[in-house]
Amino acid sequence: MTLRTPITVIAVVALSAVAAGIWSCSAPQGPANAPRAGAAPATPSDDGAKRKILYYRNAMGLPDTSPVPKKDAMGMDYVPVYAGEDTESGHVTVSADRLQKLGVRTDLAMNRPLSRTLRLVGTLQVNERLESTVNAKFEGWITTLLVNTTGERVSRGQPLLEVYSPDLVAAQQDYRVAVEALDSLRDADPQVRASAERLVKSSLERLRNWDIADAELASLGRGEPPRRTLTLRSQRDGVVLEKMARVGMRFMPGEPLYQIADLSTVWLVASVFEQDLSLVRIGQHATATLAAYPGRTFTGTVTFISPVLQPETRTAQVRIEFANREGVLKPALFANVEIATGSAALRLTVPDSAVLDTGTRQLVIVDRGGGMFEPREVTAGLRGDGYAEILTGIAEHETVVVDGNFLIDSESNLKSAVQGMAGHVHGGVPAATTTEPPASHQHPPDGR
Repeated sequence: MTLRTPITVIAVVALSAVAAGIWSCSAPQGPANAPRAGAAPATPSDDGAKRKILYYRNAMGLPDTSPVPKKDAMGMDYVPVYAGEDTESGHVTVSADRLQKLGVRTDLAMNRPLSRTLRLVGTLQVNERLESTVNAKFEGWITTLLVNTTGERVSRGQPLLEVYSPDLVAAQQDYRVAVEALDSLRDADPQVRASAERLVKSSLERLRNWDIADAELASLGRGEPPRRTLTLRSQRDGVVLEKMARVGMRFMPGEPLYQIADLSTVWLVASVFEQDLSLVRIGQHATATLAAYPGRTFTGTVTFISPVLQPETRTAQVRIEFANREGVLKPALFANVEIATGSAALRLTVPDSAVLDTGTRQLVIVDRGGGMFEPREVTAGLRGDGYAEILTGIAEHETVVVDGNFLIDSESNLKSAVQGMAGHVHGGVPAATTTEPPASHQHPPDGR
């Protein structure tokens, strides 16, 4: 009696299991992926129900992939890469809803006039071409100063000072004696008279070489007595920048007595960095503003570009000439200068935000339509007005990504596309990687 009871129980349990199996086989079958009780039902928009996951990539765009879900060092989940979003033949496909989330904006590559404004800082200087020094070519002493203040305006031919020189007095006497001798030899032999004429001429040339005015030489020729002092005059209109002459001072031949400059035009000297030198040309217009005259703008012209570079600052000096008819532009004033370096020539350009510079190459993301993007290596040229010149790599009217390109690079892993152009496989993961890894390699979603 005791032995039969357990056997009977076992038989009942086995029959129940067989019956349950028969009922489950005959019951209607639901979807293979039907959710369990209490689980949220899958929606038709779930990516997992529509597309196959190829692999998982780092959410921050680092070159790291995984065949299974995992987390990075910051605890962020790796992002799945679905079939159709991986790179094929150097292209990247991104879904429309994801493009909308990224805020991708595009623009056309067009031929445009490209200009760029160089902003420099310079210093006003004297126009060296309009600068002169007053000196004497003989030894003497200063007896009278007719212009005795620095900064005084003078005109061409205006008397500046009177000097005494024994050599000058002797030269005047020699000239007067030669003239009187020539007058006394009017009826003499032609050869004798010719000799007297040569003596008068040499005496006159000696005085002229000493910068004696023709008016004073004429008075000597009329028989007037030699002058004890000689007047030195200004050679140009201008301003006395420096006065070295003093009453009673002895001077030697060539010693400067006045420094005079015509300030009707001035120079502005600015420094241009070597990477901007190709943009500056002689004849370009420039505008300057000065703190001394707020609200005023002065216009000048580039007249000189230094042929040498200063090695300490890696800059070259540029000279800009400004008219100064009012005399308000004073040497040594600081000025802010702008040089417009544009030209009327059309250049193939894209918005400068479209160019991705990796350090070793420059890329532009071309929109091929239908959510397909192609990273294209380009050669960029000049930049200005928010545009970058494209020398090679794209054609006119091609559509390029100008906003959101960095996000596309992160979301779609464009680094893989760049490597794909060189024949590399992204992250070492073959394109045939499936969504479901082998059971023996499954990891929890948190990577632990």
